[in-house]
Amino acid sequence: MIKVIKIGGNVVDNPAMLDSFCRDFARLEGPKVLVHGGGVLASSIQKALGHEAVKIEGRRVTDEETLKTVTMVYSGWCNKNITAKLQAYGCNAIGLSGCDASVIKAERRSPKLLSDGVTLVDYGFVGDVKPESVNTAFLLSLFDLGLVPVLCAINHDGKGQLLNTNADTIASSVAAALKASLTYCFEKEGVLYDKDDEGSVIPVIDTKLYERLKVEGRVAEGMIPKLDNSFQAMRQGVQEVIIKHASRLNEHSGSLLTLTEDE
Repeated sequence: MIKVIKIGGNVVDNPAMLDSFCRDFARLEGPKVLVHGGGVLASSIQKALGHEAVKIEGRRVTDEETLKTVTMVYSGWCNKNITAKLQAYGCNAIGLSGCDASVIKAERRSPKLLSDGVTLVDYGFVGDVKPESVNTAFLLSLFDLGLVPVLCAINHDGKGQLLNTNADTIASSVAAALKASLTYCFEKEGVLYDKDDEGSVIPVIDTKLYERLKVEGRVAEGMIPKLDNSFQAMRQGVQEVIIKHASRLNEHSGSLLTLTEDE
């Protein structure tokens, strides 16, 4: 089974954690894809440049200046730093953005209504990606060459415009396109019932429980798009979705997501 692994910005921004993760990822057998974020570093660089990062319902608003910053951070430093580390551990990685070989195309997002049903938000140069946006033939050809794709969150519309997409969405769309398993690795042990208690990992979450957790405020902000993407990916053919700590990539741990029986 093809494996798609996604690591978050807090892992990418932590040298020790990233190094350990890359070592573990390199040991994974079989065809695999790594998708990475980098939002933590991007936000800090934006601030240093005098621009505050703006996020609405867990998603980054990308104006023209923000697009320049995230492109430099995601497809530049983050992507090549990760690729170099994987090479050091014997993993023949190739770092790519979506415009490289047109591996991922996107459509610029139209203004969206927020969950309140009233507020309309223009997210700027943000691209919506679907499984059919992914060039699966190209990814499969890389596997045949013994290469491991490392994908960042920058893609394009095919008409010369770069776009920024939430890396969780990239990961779920790639996994759905490849009918792969999907693992989200970040700095928490899994989805927590109590965000302040690392021991409160919810081992199994189905869609009904997820709705209840949202109502209770147990999941919020960036976790919502992560779980939304995960359940949508499973409806589109992803084999399984697990959310876990980056240091436990090769362990049975974290939160397993499942669809309810009627889905």
